[in-house]
Amino acid sequence: MKRKIAAIFAADIAGYSRLVAEDEEETLRRLASYREVIDDFIAKASGRIFNTAGDAVLAEFPSAVDAVRCAIDIQESLRTRNMAYPPSRQMSFRIGITIGDVVERDGDLLGDGVNIAARLEGLAEVGGICVSRAVHEQVANKLSVQFADIGAQEVKNIPTPVHAYMVAMRREDGTYATPQVKKIAKAAPAPNWMWPLVVGVVSIVAIGVSGFLYFTKLETGQAKSTAAPSSPVAASAPSPTPTLLAKTPMPTPMPTSAPTQMAATAPTPMPSPPAASNGGFAVDAVPFIGERQRSFLSNQYSAAGDYKAYALNIGGFYGSALNQPTEEAARNAAVDQCQKRADAAQSPRRCELYAVGNRVVYSHGSPPMPPQPWVRHDSMTERAFAPKDFPMLRDQARTRLENIYAPAARSRTVALGPGGQYFMALGATSVDDSARRSLESCGAIAGSACMIVAVDDKFVVPIPTLLRAVGFFHAATHPSIVADARDDVVRKLGDGMGWNAVAVGTAGRPGLGLKAADEQTAVNGALADCAKHDSDCHVIAIGPFTVGPIN
Repeated sequence: MKRKIAAIFAADIAGYSRLVAEDEEETLRRLASYREVIDDFIAKASGRIFNTAGDAVLAEFPSAVDAVRCAIDIQESLRTRNMAYPPSRQMSFRIGITIGDVVERDGDLLGDGVNIAARLEGLAEVGGICVSRAVHEQVANKLSVQFADIGAQEVKNIPTPVHAYMVAMRREDGTYATPQVKKIAKAAPAPNWMWPLVVGVVSIVAIGVSGFLYFTKLETGQAKSTAAPSSPVAASAPSPTPTLLAKTPMPTPMPTSAPTQMAATAPTPMPSPPAASNGGFAVDAVPFIGERQRSFLSNQYSAAGDYKAYALNIGGFYGSALNQPTEEAARNAAVDQCQKRADAAQSPRRCELYAVGNRVVYSHGSPPMPPQPWVRHDSMTERAFAPKDFPMLRDQARTRLENIYAPAARSRTVALGPGGQYFMALGATSVDDSARRSLESCGAIAGSACMIVAVDDKFVVPIPTLLRAVGFFHAATHPSIVADARDDVVRKLGDGMGWNAVAVGTAGRPGLGLKAADEQTAVNGALADCAKHDSDCHVIAIGPFTVGPIN
């Protein structure tokens, strides 16, 4: 046996026994399919499955960052697969992650680290992720992840409460769900000498309350015969915003206002599509589709009779039904046509109705978009597109870019999200059309605004090669930069043209290398500028990206 520190990942299916009882064969078939997805993500994240039992999976990872990123990928992938099933038949996992000291014996891992991960999994919401404080400390500021601090939790067979955090998962509409606290650590019991006093007080209060209720009942009973019954009114409360990074409200990371600009402001999400003044809907506000479909909507669709419908999905697939005998027939035909196209292309996104007749029924509004211009050309930073150099993507995604994007017809673009999400739009009528489509789809998938990284055969943002891009850089909120210097950094970065780099030292005082002709010059300038004000300086950003060491 040997001891080691590892990030432990525990997952199992919520309501698995019920699913098996309702349809054992179908549940087991889907479990096998879902396990293939989970196993694949774990392997790609350098994880190792060390134990399985029924619907449960236990895995170890070399780092907490790898474990959390893998868990998010798994939950988002399975959420998409679940869209094809009614809520009662959806197969959702709970995931718990901790870092702990474990004992390895014959390939299996034992110890408190494994037990705590399993208990955290029990605290997680259906389709959610719950992590320990140690994991949160490792992951905070390294991933574009939102957390909700749920405090110390008492869990079975663990002697001390476990301080836990929920990962706020994105809903289908791009918003974040607020995790619900399952149970809080119990307060210390009252001293023994207090119990007689407590019992006495409770008894007196109970007698008083009983008398009050008795006389109140007499009065209200007499009044009922003359009082008219009141109608119940249902009030819907607004959805709360999840607490970010241990109860400290912080803005969700957003990309730069232009691809080469390092300082960023969060774009304001566009409102739901407005109705057009001619009685139809605003065709320009329909997301995900190209100019040819807009022309169809403006002409053939708008001229058709009342019983018509239009469906789409965030992958850009669409379906329409015109001159149908009933509204229901139009709805069904439009969604069916769209879904068949999506299925034929193996799109994991489900189709939804956008419009019935001239009435917009799409409930998700418009996806988050960055401010324009979406593409800015700069001869100092542009270079030939190479899939292997595309930042923040896994090898599988880079292979897709090589096999699908590189040989595709123009105009084509690739949009990148702050968490490594991406979307490519191919064969568009113009670069603007392609950029809008890829940004809309990427934004809907990521839940926040994306940025255009590649246009046709070129990278249109500075791609770091000296260090590894690990996220989007936001000078106004970056925690490594001392607060009173952030606005100045944003201002000095300006239009972001040329190569820009930012370095900081132990005191968080920034140094800048601005508008350089190449990456190395920008890095050298940032380090030299930082050394004037601080010590032990290191580079934290190159171009629009936060950077870290190359593994």
